[in-house]
Amino acid sequence: MSYRAPINDMTFLLKNVVDYNLLENTSYFEDTSLETTVAILNEAAKMAEMELNPLQSVGDQQPAFLENGVVRTAPGFSDGYKAIADGGWIGVAANSKYGGMGLPLTIQNCVNEMLNSSCLSLALNPLMTQGQIEALEHHASEEIKTLYLPKLITGEWSGTMNLTEPQAGSDVGALTTKAIKNDDNTYAISGQKIYISWGDNDFTNNVCHLVLARLPDGVQGTKGISLFLVPKFLPHHDGSIGKKNNLNVVSLEHKVGLHGSPTAVMEYDQATGWLIGKEHQGMKAMFTMMNNARLGVGAEGLGTAEAAFQKALTFAAGRKQGKTLTNETGTIIDHADVRRMLMIMKSKTYASRAICLATAVAIDMSNASQEEFWISRAALLTPMAKSFGTETGIEVSNLGIQVHGGMGFVEETGAAQYWRDVRVTSIYEGTNGIQAIDLVSRKLMDGGDAAFNLLNEIQELITSDCNNITGLNEDLKSAADILTKATQWMINCEDLNERFAGATSYLEAFALVLGGYYHLKGALAEDQSDKQIKLAKFYLSHVLPQASQLCKTATVGSDAIYGLSVDELSMA
Repeated sequence: MSYRAPINDMTFLLKNVVDYNLLENTSYFEDTSLETTVAILNEAAKMAEMELNPLQSVGDQQPAFLENGVVRTAPGFSDGYKAIADGGWIGVAANSKYGGMGLPLTIQNCVNEMLNSSCLSLALNPLMTQGQIEALEHHASEEIKTLYLPKLITGEWSGTMNLTEPQAGSDVGALTTKAIKNDDNTYAISGQKIYISWGDNDFTNNVCHLVLARLPDGVQGTKGISLFLVPKFLPHHDGSIGKKNNLNVVSLEHKVGLHGSPTAVMEYDQATGWLIGKEHQGMKAMFTMMNNARLGVGAEGLGTAEAAFQKALTFAAGRKQGKTLTNETGTIIDHADVRRMLMIMKSKTYASRAICLATAVAIDMSNASQEEFWISRAALLTPMAKSFGTETGIEVSNLGIQVHGGMGFVEETGAAQYWRDVRVTSIYEGTNGIQAIDLVSRKLMDGGDAAFNLLNEIQELITSDCNNITGLNEDLKSAADILTKATQWMINCEDLNERFAGATSYLEAFALVLGGYYHLKGALAEDQSDKQIKLAKFYLSHVLPQASQLCKTATVGSDAIYGLSVDELSMA
């Protein structure tokens, strides 16, 4: 069975779990009904299933390559990209003033999930462009917006993000790329950037790079960084393409996965660029793009998890091996351990999808209302959506290999590609460790108000009438109570390194409890099915208990972590 978009699962969550209906009550999104949304998603599903999914293995087996300084993409990728662009799927959430659909980011997130499931290597291209569109909408001059946004939204041009340098990875403030102001108010950009996803291609007319660089009077660290738009080809005022800019792709990385997505080393030699935002405030503008991208990367993990689960389920339902004790089908899907793995895969994919959609709704509500409640909710959920989404993608694709057994280790089944492709998502756009540090530091600077507001909502659901599924609320209550205590510990702990030592465990625990909340909420929905209740029971009894131990680990401090000295670590 090839990939099938989970429209029913998405619709159920939008209707019953993540409060999507709130968007209709705003003037910003008043025309966004669930019925209209489902119709849009069904059209995107057709494109993803028919146009993109056949390219999944092609991009892996016939990777992008560099030929005389020109990037050549995998066979069929040009047509696949055209299908995305022609359908308007790049600009779903972009401003209608410049040609976008002006729809909620929540719809964009659902569309992106389907693209990611179908062909993650190609889907990464429009994700980068979407982030650039948002950054330009918020920070660019009207002249830049008018010239660039229509081209980016239609997909005629594509966009990238240039942060990383060999000596400046997560420590962006250590970058050395320079910018010198020219007499015509443009800037000359010089330096090298690495790990540039889709740094070039052979199917768009222009590639527009957002580049972080430092002006001569820029102080050291992130406070001295500015952001510049540096196109591959210098456009004329009417949008037509002019001469090539002074930038080049030096090489492409050889990677574990995502072979169809060219990851470039970019060289800028006094390339012409335009300032985006104000001088020395580049990180503010870049974070607009990065926050969008972090949710998008969470959806990459989610999309991969869904596709890996579907492949494993199909294999397990058809593979006969050994005698099964239940003898329901006679295939390995009847074996208890195989069924356990499939249930983990399905229940955690549900939790991940719910967290990503809840994050998207919070972002949409913050844009529509400008209320501090929603701004804080979106900020709190973003690192969890990114981290839990990607970790779920890694875990589920790894389990998918295991379900396939020996055939999972053989490339022809395609099971291993999901793991290879998704593995980097826990690293780029801010490692998951950085997401966790962000959660226990910046996101708790409000005294925990945003976190406690969410925990209070969980408690309110727990105390509601659970009707015929009594028992599920007790499982969630136990985990939520321990998480509340861990949250208070984080707030009271003044030593940041003590917090950081438990940050990853805390984030995972919070996300697991959120997953339990969304499972229970779904199980209590008026139009829930017996299937939804059974899935919730599994998650709350088999997955959620891990949260309690993670909270204990999160609050134990750093002594054990630093127990061995550097010398002792290196000794045999």
